[in-house]
Amino acid sequence: MAKTATIHARIESELKTDAEGIFSQLGLTVTEALTLFYRQVQLRNGLPFAVEIPNAETRKTFEDTDAGRHVIQAADVDAIFKTLEL
Repeated sequence: MAKTATIHARIESELKTDAEGIFSQLGLTVTEALTLFYRQVQLRNGLPFAVEIPNAETRKTFEDTDAGRHVIQAADVDAIFKTLEL
Protein backbone atom coordinates (compact mmCIF):
# COMPACT_ATOMS: atom_id res chain seq x y z
CA MET A 1 0.00 0.00 0.00
CA ALA A 2 1.35 3.45 -0.86
CA LYS A 3 2.38 5.72 1.97
CA THR A 4 0.49 8.91 1.29
CA ALA A 5 -0.70 10.15 4.71
CA THR A 6 1.27 12.59 6.83
CA ILE A 7 1.30 12.98 10.61
CA HIS A 8 2.00 16.35 12.23
CA ALA A 9 2.50 16.43 16.00
CA ARG A 10 4.15 18.71 18.53
CA ILE A 11 6.06 17.08 21.38
CA GLU A 12 8.71 18.12 23.87
CA SER A 13 12.10 18.55 22.21
CA GLU A 14 13.96 16.40 24.76
CA LEU A 15 11.42 13.58 24.45
CA LYS A 16 11.79 13.66 20.66
CA THR A 17 15.58 13.57 20.83
CA ASP A 18 15.64 10.75 23.40
CA ALA A 19 13.09 8.63 21.53
CA GLU A 20 14.85 9.12 18.20
CA GLY A 21 18.12 8.00 19.80
CA ILE A 22 16.43 4.82 21.02
CA PHE A 23 14.85 4.23 17.61
CA SER A 24 18.28 4.59 16.04
CA GLN A 25 19.77 2.04 18.45
CA LEU A 26 16.97 -0.32 17.45
CA GLY A 27 17.70 0.26 13.78
CA LEU A 28 14.40 2.06 13.19
CA THR A 29 13.52 5.34 11.57
CA VAL A 30 10.87 7.53 13.19
CA THR A 31 8.50 6.55 10.38
CA GLU A 32 9.10 2.84 11.00
CA ALA A 33 8.60 3.27 14.76
CA LEU A 34 5.34 5.16 14.26
CA THR A 35 4.17 2.56 11.74
CA LEU A 36 4.89 -0.20 14.29
CA PHE A 37 2.89 1.68 16.92
CA TYR A 38 -0.05 2.24 14.55
CA ARG A 39 0.02 -1.42 13.44
CA GLN A 40 -0.14 -2.55 17.07
CA VAL A 41 -3.06 -0.21 17.73
CA GLN A 42 -4.79 -1.65 14.67
CA LEU A 43 -4.07 -5.28 15.63
CA ARG A 44 -5.16 -4.86 19.25
CA ASN A 45 -8.00 -2.47 18.53
CA GLY A 46 -6.58 -0.20 21.23
CA LEU A 47 -3.32 0.94 22.73
CA PRO A 48 -0.59 -1.71 22.81
CA PHE A 49 -0.03 -1.15 26.54
CA ALA A 50 -2.21 -0.78 29.59
CA VAL A 51 -3.51 2.71 30.32
CA GLU A 52 -5.33 2.79 33.62
CA ILE A 53 -6.49 5.33 36.12
CA PRO A 54 -4.87 4.43 39.46
CA ASN A 55 -7.24 3.36 42.22
CA ALA A 56 -7.38 5.17 45.59
CA GLU A 57 -4.81 2.88 47.22
CA THR A 58 -2.32 3.35 44.38
CA ARG A 59 -2.81 7.15 44.41
CA LYS A 60 -2.25 7.18 48.20
CA THR A 61 0.93 5.11 47.78
CA PHE A 62 2.22 7.55 45.13
CA GLU A 63 1.44 10.50 47.42
CA ASP A 64 3.16 8.83 50.40
CA THR A 65 6.22 7.95 48.34
CA ASP A 66 6.47 11.46 46.90
CA ALA A 67 6.30 12.85 50.44
CA GLY A 68 8.93 10.36 51.66
CA ARG A 69 6.50 8.45 53.90
CA HIS A 70 6.78 4.68 54.30
CA VAL A 71 9.87 4.57 52.07
CA ILE A 72 12.44 1.87 52.78
CA GLN A 73 15.94 2.47 51.49
CA ALA A 74 18.55 -0.25 51.20
CA ALA A 75 22.01 -0.64 49.71
CA ASP A 76 21.05 -3.63 47.58
CA VAL A 77 18.40 -6.29 46.96
CA ASP A 78 19.68 -8.55 49.75
CA ALA A 79 19.33 -5.71 52.25
CA ILE A 80 15.77 -5.04 51.08
CA PHE A 81 14.83 -8.70 51.56
CA LYS A 82 16.44 -8.71 54.99
CA THR A 83 14.65 -5.52 56.02
CA LEU A 84 11.32 -6.87 54.78
CA GLU A 85 12.08 -10.27 56.35
CA LEU A 86 11.57 -12.09 53.06
